[in-house]
Amino acid sequence: MRPIILGIFAAFFFAVTFILNRSMELSGGSWLWSASLRYIFMIPFLFGIVLMRKNLRQLFDVMRERPAPWLIWSFVGFGLFYGPLCFAAAYSPGWLIAGTWQITIISGSLLAPLFFETIISKNGPQKHRGKIPFKGLAMSMIILLGIVLLQIEQAKVITLSALLLGVIPVILASFAYPLGNRKMMDICRGRLDAYQRVLGMTIASLPFWLLLALYGFFDSGLPESGQVYQSLLVAISSGVIATVIFFKATDMVRGNMQKLAAVEATQSIEVLFALAGELFFLALPMPSLLSWCGMFVIIMGMVLHSYVSHKKSTSARSMTYGHLKKG
Repeated sequence: MRPIILGIFAAFFFAVTFILNRSMELSGGSWLWSASLRYIFMIPFLFGIVLMRKNLRQLFDVMRERPAPWLIWSFVGFGLFYGPLCFAAAYSPGWLIAGTWQITIISGSLLAPLFFETIISKNGPQKHRGKIPFKGLAMSMIILLGIVLLQIEQAKVITLSALLLGVIPVILASFAYPLGNRKMMDICRGRLDAYQRVLGMTIASLPFWLLLALYGFFDSGLPESGQVYQSLLVAISSGVIATVIFFKATDMVRGNMQKLAAVEATQSIEVLFALAGELFFLALPMPSLLSWCGMFVIIMGMVLHSYVSHKKSTSARSMTYGHLKKG
């Protein structure tokens, strides 16, 4: 239950991203700066935390072992995740992006065959290639239905091209984030804590963010002070607090695809947090009844997804215990 609670707390702080990204876009700020400044600002905070915990040398030792995978999967997990989300903010309100983002629950389930999970048997721990959790995926389709309801309402007021530009980048990000996160967990093999792993991935993805910032400078000049300040808030809330909490939650269930999918499912609550923030801070018009129905369906899908995943994990543990006892 603790990983689920941590996942919900992470969702709250992640919601700040959607609110402030939309705020910066509405004020004329470039998405290039919104994306790059977050990760540039994250480094000194994370560096200080890891340094105070006296874990910096261990991090660099692990990174030196396999520098290429660190660069590749950090770019996937952070670069191909946050860049597209900031781009999508130019075409959709934050709560809608947060709702569409919940497709990551389905994306995470479809990625299961790319990884191995640890199963306890009478012969001891054994690794088996993950299988797509079809029961959990069925619950995820309920979440997808909610997302469709949100997008149907949005399609009434914007052009098809704008709708696609607000959706396709989010779908790309929904695969990139769990893929990069899980690959880095495999590479680290439990040797690094959440703070170290986030700092390492931020450092490894820094070349991409610097290139993005350079492009932003030539495209729109230097960012205004308001965008810099809001990017700093995003870096602290979403980049440091939320990411560390979420990585901690996923580390706690590492090797169990069912529980991992349940933790990732908690992120569906972001849509409610993002909506509340935009209604309060950005004076966003109240969503229509159809949009509220879509959000309700998303939340119900998340609850059912977590229930099915937890039930299956509990049943698997009971069967394993009984088998071992007989043996």
